[in-house]
Amino acid sequence: MSESSVPPVAPVTGRVVLRVKMPQKLRNLELVLLVVALGLSALALALVQWGALGTLDWSLLTYAAGLAGLTLGLHLVLRIVARDADPFIVPIATMLNGLGITMIHRLDIAAGSSGWEAAGVRQMAWTAVALVIAIIVLIVVKNYRVLLRYRYLAMLAGVILLTMPLWPGIGRTVNGATLWVDIGGMNFQPGEIAKIALAIFFAGYLMTARESLQKVGNTFAGIRWPRVRDLGPLLIVWVVAMGVLVFQRDLGTSLLYFGLFLAMLYIATNRILWLGLGGGLFVLGAAGAASQLGYVQGRLQGWLDSFNPEVYNAQGGSYQLVQGLFGFAEGGFIGEGLGQGQPDFVPLANSDYIVAALGEELGIFGVFALLALYLLLVSRGFRVGFTGTDDFGRLLSSGLAFVLALQVFVVIGGITRVIPVTGLTTPFLAAGGSSLVANWIIVALLLRLSDEARASVRLEAGVRA
Repeated sequence: MSESSVPPVAPVTGRVVLRVKMPQKLRNLELVLLVVALGLSALALALVQWGALGTLDWSLLTYAAGLAGLTLGLHLVLRIVARDADPFIVPIATMLNGLGITMIHRLDIAAGSSGWEAAGVRQMAWTAVALVIAIIVLIVVKNYRVLLRYRYLAMLAGVILLTMPLWPGIGRTVNGATLWVDIGGMNFQPGEIAKIALAIFFAGYLMTARESLQKVGNTFAGIRWPRVRDLGPLLIVWVVAMGVLVFQRDLGTSLLYFGLFLAMLYIATNRILWLGLGGGLFVLGAAGAASQLGYVQGRLQGWLDSFNPEVYNAQGGSYQLVQGLFGFAEGGFIGEGLGQGQPDFVPLANSDYIVAALGEELGIFGVFALLALYLLLVSRGFRVGFTGTDDFGRLLSSGLAFVLALQVFVVIGGITRVIPVTGLTTPFLAAGGSSLVANWIIVALLLRLSDEARASVRLEAGVRA
């Protein structure tokens, strides 16, 4: 039985005593799992080098050892400032991050890149930065309820970050999408941080507005419909999402922001009507964009008619998607083996299509294991929401978990041709510093949220640390 399950046992003096794991046991479990994750990551990195080069690059393994030490440092910080935090989140994130570094290094070998010019080394450096920032978040945010005070500041920050790629002089268009900002020679995607700021704002807003959104409205045909003024926030977020689609030319980011709001709105109100209204609005907006915007039409055509030679060879056509599918097919069930495949045949394999590259070398079983890791990570986030002691914490943890879930679905659904390709990054796996930093911040916030939720349950159960 999971340690977060707290079934009642025999009542004592009128109270219900609950069975809860002690903080020390949680941290010990985390340490064991973390050592396993680090060991498997190091083994995968060594296998890639041995399979592709026939030798080991000890300098890179030294960098990996430094990252392992920093990860263990995060574990030590948790023992001090968040003793009740969920013990599975850090090991899972570490395993995913390690697999991402391994595959990016594999692609560097195929491309002949080495040293600080190699994407794998840069990913290691960004991982170190992300871990340090996660530690800072854990130390600074001692009580997540403080974030509620800054919900409108978070909204302002989210809007600024969303619009930054459109600012003259600093905005950059990469692969047709205007999502990047270049300041002082450093490129990053501000939208990755914006999703965290917006999750904080949505949680704060919905906590205060849930009563009117849930219970107020006129009844028609047996359904209580929301008031027109209560539809305002939904329409505003919809307009912002459509603005991202039209001006930044990115369907995935638009879907991510709007999906986050809809999910949190449903969690806050438990009214499926909001999902219907919001989903209908997005479908209408996307259909309108598809009829007017050529790049949206191209994405749809590449999805629906991928193997048509005309679509395959067209500018911005389905070549990348089909190559990714061929990579999955080449991997079969058990894969070519780490370092043995040809993942560089897939364009943008270290970012958009890194799961296809992993699928070629690890096979369908490896991809299923990868999806299981994501499923477990998201489930731990939702578990934090279910055990939370206040509305803001429940909404925030559920929103952060849903962001990860939706992003994984949109990315992997796109490269497996379940939905149109959208261009989002795969959390923890894909090359990119801004995505890595944002996802480790999400991990830090989930750890803080789970620590307070578990501590509250333990105190209610009358268990002393």
